[in-house]
Amino acid sequence: MAKIDIEPARAKLFTHGGSQAVRLPKAFRFEGTEVAVRREGEAVVLEPIVRRARRTQADLDAMWARIDAMGVDFPEREQPPMQERDFDW
Repeated sequence: MAKIDIEPARAKLFTHGGSQAVRLPKAFRFEGTEVAVRREGEAVVLEPIVRRARRTQADLDAMWARIDAMGVDFPEREQPPMQERDFDW
């Protein structure tokens, strides 16, 4: 089977304030207002940031119920005394 050479898409670089920016072609646009950025060797990888829904009280109650169901007792320990602080404002 013959290898087909397809020219990779190109993006323009420019400076905005003190940062370098990339103008992405339409085919590479992201939803939202932010992306995660990381390096892999010489490559710079952009990934969408997926926002998770806020936890509800029911979610937190279920989490604590799962922890309680594990049957693990946390050791009791004495807390050190509160430190006195002197603020000169």
